[in-house]
Amino acid sequence: MDGDRRRWLQCSLAGAVFAVCMAGTTLPTPLYGLYQEKFGFSELVVTVVYAVYAFGVIGVLLLAGNASDTVGRRPVLLAGLAFSAASAVCFLCATGLGWLYAGRLMSGLSAGLFTGAATAYVMELAPADGASRATFVATAANMGGLGCGPLLAGVLAQYAPWPLYLPFAVHLALVAVSAVVLARLPETVRDRRPLSTVRPQRPGLPLRVRSVFAPAATASFVGFALFGVFTSVSPAFLAESLDVHNHAVSGLIVALAFFASTAGQLAVGRVGVARSLPLGCAGLLGGLALLAGALWWDLLALVVASAVVGGAGQGLAFRGALATVAAASPPDRRAAVISMLFVVAYTGISLPVIGVGLLVGPIGLEGAGLVFIVCMAVLVTAAAGYLLRRPARASA
Repeated sequence: MDGDRRRWLQCSLAGAVFAVCMAGTTLPTPLYGLYQEKFGFSELVVTVVYAVYAFGVIGVLLLAGNASDTVGRRPVLLAGLAFSAASAVCFLCATGLGWLYAGRLMSGLSAGLFTGAATAYVMELAPADGASRATFVATAANMGGLGCGPLLAGVLAQYAPWPLYLPFAVHLALVAVSAVVLARLPETVRDRRPLSTVRPQRPGLPLRVRSVFAPAATASFVGFALFGVFTSVSPAFLAESLDVHNHAVSGLIVALAFFASTAGQLAVGRVGVARSLPLGCAGLLGGLALLAGALWWDLLALVVASAVVGGAGQGLAFRGALATVAAASPPDRRAAVISMLFVVAYTGISLPVIGVGLLVGPIGLEGAGLVFIVCMAVLVTAAAGYLLRRPARASA
């Protein structure tokens, strides 16, 4: 029993480190308006600054996504914390736009290193019979950390001094504590090899996976695109169209989407993997419809409802997509297929968001948002229609 308690403590501490790193990736969300005032850049630049993060994540997933299997979990996670600290330093030193790009890139590199390695580490530190609970810890740490970032930054920016500095100073202190905690946790990879043996992963799709992958990847793309829009341009919409200038409120609304996603992922165990993907598509469609209503009628309540419904749909769809493609993949190609799914998902965070930024100038923020919603609704409806005709079969 004492051994189990110790392992659960280690699992929880690893989850807390995971959450700290992921919180850093969304920390700037409610602060973009302040940076626009300080540096005088457009909404397009906001979306590009945000999307740089996704390019960092995709690069790491493709080039070093399997590094922790080779050199060990702790060295990779310590490197991720170093990139997270570098990101905070870039924002603390920001005197121009270049610092923001560098900070977001460092943040993407940290998330790319943590996403797979920290999930595996949390699972491996748990007792042998605690897989389900460890999955909850990893899920809550990942999505909960993403939600805590804008909430923390929004509250500090609104109610404490130095709004563009204090959130990153606090995060830097949390990263330092996390590094000390991580250094005291045990390594779980026994057969470690030198860094020089790490090879880039080649994402690929075996023939038998392709019919399952298409709707799963489409739903993942739309879900991450919805998150991308919420975390990049929703603060501007709240300020310009709804006259909501409270940074804490902006941060809370973004956080709600991530917390709802956590709840959606945890609900997969009850609704089943086979049903979670079409139900997630329905939730995404509902979230998009509510967001369209919010843009059309300028209603804050619909923005909040969109965050909750769309976030829950994203959680259901993404965990269902992950389980479906993993079950359909041959064991020797599973990691490559899952990497491909993550690449598609993180592409959803970048390209559609930049598209919204490009449209803001000619047709305004609300018009750009409505074009985005129509395009995403077409994609998710096509995925849902395919799933209704050919239901996905997957084991949990």
